[in-house]
Amino acid sequence: MSVRRDPLRNSRRTDVPVRVPCRDCQYTSGGAPTLGIAVPKAALSITKGEPKTHWVTGDSGAKVGRGFCANCGTPLFSEPVGIGEIAVIKVGSLDDGSKFKVQADLWMKSAQAWHRPHESAGQFETAPPRPGA
Repeated sequence: MSVRRDPLRNSRRTDVPVRVPCRDCQYTSGGAPTLGIAVPKAALSITKGEPKTHWVTGDSGAKVGRGFCANCGTPLFSEPVGIGEIAVIKVGSLDDGSKFKVQADLWMKSAQAWHRPHESAGQFETAPPRPGA
């Protein structure tokens, strides 16, 4: 499976490293929060392979698509509906995630006590407000 760009190498102001300990992320990971990079959905392009998508209802009540490799099951990205045209690329799917640093902790109201917030990151009880909203 291959994605058109690695947002850690081609970072833009719209790329935001996030940690999301929402309950649905905990279910899909086996307990851990999602670590990902929110990018404009138009920047996400699969260049090799064909991902499968499993749709769920997230903590917000909105649909969230969970894209994964159809061959090995590796989580690749999420597509939250209703919060703008973004995709969240999973850090574990990158060839090199060593420069990843959380800038925002989202959905902290769903975090387990052992999901400690990052001190230098913005903290949001749910999703942050959209620009212009």
